[in-house]
Amino acid sequence: MKDICIRAINESGTIKVSAVTATSLVETARITHQTSATATAALGRSLIAGILLRTKLKNVEDSLTMIIDGGGPLGRIVVTGKNDGHVKGYVDHPMADLPARSSDGKLDVKGIVGTQGTLTVTMDLGMRQPYTGKVALASGEIGDDVAAYLFQSEQIPSAVGLGVSVDTDLSVKKAGGFIVEIMPGATEEEIAELETMLKEVKSVTELLEEGLDAKGLIHAVLPNLQLKILSEAPVAFVCECSKEKVADSIGALPDSDIREMMEEDHGAEAVCHFCNRHYQFSEEELGSMLSTEKE
Repeated sequence: MKDICIRAINESGTIKVSAVTATSLVETARITHQTSATATAALGRSLIAGILLRTKLKNVEDSLTMIIDGGGPLGRIVVTGKNDGHVKGYVDHPMADLPARSSDGKLDVKGIVGTQGTLTVTMDLGMRQPYTGKVALASGEIGDDVAAYLFQSEQIPSAVGLGVSVDTDLSVKKAGGFIVEIMPGATEEEIAELETMLKEVKSVTELLEEGLDAKGLIHAVLPNLQLKILSEAPVAFVCECSKEKVADSIGALPDSDIREMMEEDHGAEAVCHFCNRHYQFSEEELGSMLSTEKE
């Protein structure tokens, strides 16, 4: 099943829904960061949320960054992506893990993320200043926290479902999610019907394990609505870092810092947080980055 994101709207334009299947995407993130089972679930849910939220971007170069800092063993979760379907992310402590919940045997995402912290979303829409919204975490389960962000920062009532199923060999079996948003102008009858439908929805992982794709997710969540598909696009875990971009960042440092690397280490190594690529720079390469050499 392809990783794909679909956006749709009802006939009256008052209910929007986005759904994504992202099994390969989350598996790529797991392999990249060698995450534990619970860390995979937390990072995976966050990547899926990032994909669903970035549908609010308009231009291809617009970008969105989401940071979840709940004070748990996982540390921060950082996700960023552009409006081209590419997303990337990392966690501070990828090997952090917790036992499964005793109540139902499921991965303890809330425990590893923590609940005493914030969710911050920054959208760069190509304007003078990016837009930033920050809310206190509602539960640490990530789906509830994204819904709280949409309601508190954007005044949009919503329902968010995120799911990542991890196999016994730590690989990702299924991953996906949806966001349903109530837009201004929705009638009480439409809202009541929506609430009734949402009460009957199975978990995202259950629906995906039944073989549903993104379009199937939408119809399972909103079975009684006539919907118009607005867009359908592939998604993937992609990092655009390069040695040239890293060199530009090093070159922006004060000459004193670059000279210190040359004198003490006779070179430098940089590691990308998002994809774990390592970039080596010789003493000669660092010397060419000094401002006196650029004149």
